[in-house]
Amino acid sequence: MDQNNQNPFENLEKKFNDQFNKKKKVPKTREPVEVKKYIKLIVTLTIIFAALVILLANVYIVKENEYRVVRQFGEVVKIEPEPGIYMKVPFIQSVTSLPRYQMTYNVSEAEINTRDKKRIIIDNYAVWRISKPKEMISNAGTLLNAEARMEEFIYSVVRTELGQLNYDEIINDEDSSRGSLNDRVTERVNELLKKDKYGIEVIDVRMKRTDLPAENEQSVYTRMISERQSIAQLYLSEGDADKRTIEATTDRTVQEMVATAKKEAAIIMADGESEAAKIYNEAFSKDPEFYALYRTLESYKKTIGEDTMIILPSDSPYAKILSGYLE
Repeated sequence: MDQNNQNPFENLEKKFNDQFNKKKKVPKTREPVEVKKYIKLIVTLTIIFAALVILLANVYIVKENEYRVVRQFGEVVKIEPEPGIYMKVPFIQSVTSLPRYQMTYNVSEAEINTRDKKRIIIDNYAVWRISKPKEMISNAGTLLNAEARMEEFIYSVVRTELGQLNYDEIINDEDSSRGSLNDRVTERVNELLKKDKYGIEVIDVRMKRTDLPAENEQSVYTRMISERQSIAQLYLSEGDADKRTIEATTDRTVQEMVATAKKEAAIIMADGESEAAKIYNEAFSKDPEFYALYRTLESYKKTIGEDTMIILPSDSPYAKILSGYLE
């Protein structure tokens, strides 16, 4: 009875559990991980990476056309002028750069008075460079301050130099008194910069433009036009005088040539007539009667015209000839 009353699914459940347990893998036991070893490796790599970052961040390169200024707590401790790769102290020193090449600066326009009391506007430019960067930083501080000081000196020197020249000497490039003006200004400005130890050097100062104040331009233009008109009128007068001289000389030469030609023609005609008369005399002397007849006929040509009326007696020799009676 007990066996019959047993749950019929119990045997099946046991068989299923046995088969499942056989297929199920028993997990293997793992060895414990060494955490300290990996922590040391990570710390070492982090330290190496940080060191490289700090190293690269404090390396600086000096190029050929620049100065590198190293400051420590704001004070200049070193200036590197030679190209290359250098190191600075981390977190303490900082590096800035200054140009080593030549620079151009346009000086502001300025109004000055010449020696002959004329006002003109001068526009200059300067070519300059930093010769002693430490002095420039100590006394000027920045490039803008250095340019400002240089401009003041240039204006002062230019005003002094041009104040000793007349207006015509300044605007005339060919005038010898202005020939070395740029050199004098450059030399004098460098003397002032060197005296105050600004650490910069002016290579050249050049004058770009000279203008008159606006209120004086029209009067100057009017005077220039008047002068040019006077010169033009002088040229015209000289041209007319030369023209009259040439015409008179030409007329005299023509008259002399015509007179000479007429004289030579008269001599030739006289010689011809003389030779003709001689030939006529020789010819007519051979037959005097024919010569008398020829002279008579020639006289008729000059005395008898279309309207001439001649009354002759019928028995005159002339009437007989005209009538054809030749005996």
